[in-house]
Amino acid sequence: MSDLFSHRREQTLSRIAPLADRLRPRSLDDFVGQEAILGPGRLLRRAITADRVGNLILHGPPGTGKTTLARIIAGSTRASFRSLNAVLAGVKDLRSEVEAARERLEHHGLRTILFIDEVHRFNAAQQDALLPWVENGTLTLIGATTENPYFEVNKALVSRARLFRLQPLEPEDLRQLIDRALSDPEHGYGQRRVRIQPEAADHLLNVAGGDARSLLNALELAVETTPVDAAGDVVIDLAIAEESIQQRAVLYDKQGDAHFDTISAFIKSIRGSDADATLFWLARMLEAGENPRFILRRLLISAGEDIGLADPQAMVVVEACAAAFDRVGLPEGLYPLAHAALYLAGSEKSNSSLGLFDAIKAVRDAQKQQVPSHLRDASRDGKAFGDGVGYRYPHAYAEHWVAQQYLPSALQGEVFWQPGTLGWEGALRQRLQQRRAAQLAAAAETNNDQPELLSSSPHDPVLARWLQRQAAAEGERLDRLRQRFWQDAKIRRLDRVLVLEARSLLWALDPLQAASEGDVVITLAATADQERLEAQLQLLDHLRRPRLLRLPPAQPSALALELEAHWQFDWLAARQPWRASGSKQLESSIAALTALAAPAARARLLFSEPLLGPVGSLLAHDSGLTATTELAEALNRAQTLERSWLAAQGPGPTPVRTQLEQWGWQVEGHSWQEELGLAVDGGLLERWFSSGADYRQLLSTQLDSKVIDQLRRLFSRHQGSRLPQPLRHTLLRAQRPG
Repeated sequence: MSDLFSHRREQTLSRIAPLADRLRPRSLDDFVGQEAILGPGRLLRRAITADRVGNLILHGPPGTGKTTLARIIAGSTRASFRSLNAVLAGVKDLRSEVEAARERLEHHGLRTILFIDEVHRFNAAQQDALLPWVENGTLTLIGATTENPYFEVNKALVSRARLFRLQPLEPEDLRQLIDRALSDPEHGYGQRRVRIQPEAADHLLNVAGGDARSLLNALELAVETTPVDAAGDVVIDLAIAEESIQQRAVLYDKQGDAHFDTISAFIKSIRGSDADATLFWLARMLEAGENPRFILRRLLISAGEDIGLADPQAMVVVEACAAAFDRVGLPEGLYPLAHAALYLAGSEKSNSSLGLFDAIKAVRDAQKQQVPSHLRDASRDGKAFGDGVGYRYPHAYAEHWVAQQYLPSALQGEVFWQPGTLGWEGALRQRLQQRRAAQLAAAAETNNDQPELLSSSPHDPVLARWLQRQAAAEGERLDRLRQRFWQDAKIRRLDRVLVLEARSLLWALDPLQAASEGDVVITLAATADQERLEAQLQLLDHLRRPRLLRLPPAQPSALALELEAHWQFDWLAARQPWRASGSKQLESSIAALTALAAPAARARLLFSEPLLGPVGSLLAHDSGLTATTELAEALNRAQTLERSWLAAQGPGPTPVRTQLEQWGWQVEGHSWQEELGLAVDGGLLERWFSSGADYRQLLSTQLDSKVIDQLRRLFSRHQGSRLPQPLRHTLLRAQRPG
């Protein structure tokens, strides 16, 4: 009987449930929005699809899909899914769930996923009660919260979970929800004739502010309270829409993200001299009930940090406005508050006062900080120790200034204050620079040196150690090249990165670290490379591993066939690309690559070209060989062969740049030369001159075997020498138009 009543209760609830609840997506394909974390290939989507969801904390504003995501996970996992609401549950409920999870694991080998809605509402004791069971794997935790988990959730829980931040839905996402609600016959209003006028829909989208629940609640209220017209239609016009959702809620928690984010936007708008944005964020804080005295305190800080000595009156103005606010009160006190904010936004800017922190660092780091003898107090024992002797009184000199040493000797020449070029301090800049030069000269002339005065997404340590090992394994020189390759690359954690024709993991290390919630795809040309990389990747968590795709170099379009539809990369990277496929495939290769590049995608391509072959290196080492040996003609012919061979080693940076620009990429190139040395030993000679060696076969096209053997003997006489091996590196940085 209880099951019968439960079934009836569920049926009744499904009929009377709010529209927002009835329309909840049942699968990832129905989920609307959050493409940054749930789009094709994104980390969270892959985890849900593979049923490898670990501990998660979903946080973001109301109505963005946190609870819906949890329900989708519940419908796709093979684990037992349980849920609690932190507002209603207590430690007793937690213990009951933990005990049931232990029994399922021990008796049936079944994992348990525990979803806790509003997890930030658990107090410290309740969160601590969860920790040991999350730690030992008895429970997999999925938490949902509107607050910043770094502030509101136990740090130990946060460190054991992957955090995903959900954003307010975009207008096109909300419009899709309206269309679904009006067309769905089972869960929405598909069985009724409902029409919504465009201006009414626009109003609902605008005021909902990215909150799907608010939008659907307003739509439901409009439909349910509007009578049908003579034609039997429910028509939602602008007036009805305005009555259904009259005011946008200002999301602002004085202890949460909105508080800190809004004051940050306010101060940054002042720093950027944008008076309009300054007033907007000021109004947002006031409308949300922020304490004006808090705002005035932050304005005082900004006057010192951002305006500084470009306008020393800024501090005075803000202090006067704060006093006026205290005297007048609200609402008239808003005038001096706006006065202070606008004065700072319109002032010249300088952060030269930050020099104080450089001075503090010097105080902490410098060992010799003894006060120069001529600056010491002479009123006590100056005669006995010479304290104060040699001090020159500035007021006794022209312009009330004289060049002399004021810093400790060990710090002479240190510059802590760099005046800006604007405002009050800008007028002092040139004079200050001249006086500094004079003081340094004076310090050099008067040796006042004294004896020394002798008097400190949760971190992934496994990944960090693994990355260090991989970088070290490639050698220090290549690692320096890697650092230069990725220098200043701002790879975002949600980016998709393609590394082409990799033979090692070296060029993927930076994307693996930075794009922690995106995707890294590595293409390989040889099975041996794939097997080697797969072995190296075993130490990484399954979801952090890049995808390895073995593709034939001669088929540029093969990569697109291996990826999901509409797949696009934000970054493309390669060293020595298209060497295997040759110049004939270059145009089609770059065309295929461009098709896979997202708008504003960036590419980095590194070409390393040896400038000398073996004989060229030998002649650079000993330039007199051609004049002293009977092999002079053979050496010259061999050097000519080497130059032709080096020039034919696949497409270089020039044709690649030309093709990229033809396909609309904006390209800039940077070239530099690296001087290397190659030690001549028996092993090297075997690799060059043994039967079947590539180099010997190259020489044999112009030289007979007897001459080649003579060349080998010539190289043998130079064993132990280091032959110069210059490399020319060219790094192409390209960007596709947005």
